[in-house]
Amino acid sequence: MTVDLTMLAWSAALCVVLAFPYTIGMTQRLGLPTMAGNRESIPEPEGWMARSKRAHLNMVENLAAFAALVLIAHIAGKADPSTALGAQLFFWGRLAHAIVYVAGLPWVRTAAYAVSVVGMAIIFLALIR
Repeated sequence: MTVDLTMLAWSAALCVVLAFPYTIGMTQRLGLPTMAGNRESIPEPEGWMARSKRAHLNMVENLAAFAALVLIAHIAGKADPSTALGAQLFFWGRLAHAIVYVAGLPWVRTAAYAVSVVGMAIIFLALIR
């Protein structure tokens, strides 16, 4: 398996794992019966739980574009060391983004996000050259 596809697999795993912290936090806050219900009128998470949920949703939004770029590069036979670098930048940037987002470090969060965007841009540039 290529580095690109490996990073896509790890990114998908990260996306799944990012749902756990706020779900566990809300379960501790509201109780299992409430969280196992339909959740129609539960309060919004606050503090680190809210940041955790936003980090997860942000990963969901960005994973779609990243997956498309990696899969197109793979199918088109354009996966190379530059796309591998882009995929690695995306994954490590997203991991750092999640950690610093939950920790509440806004400027560091933005920098980590920028690293992941640069990773996607590198892959995109490899596709159009």
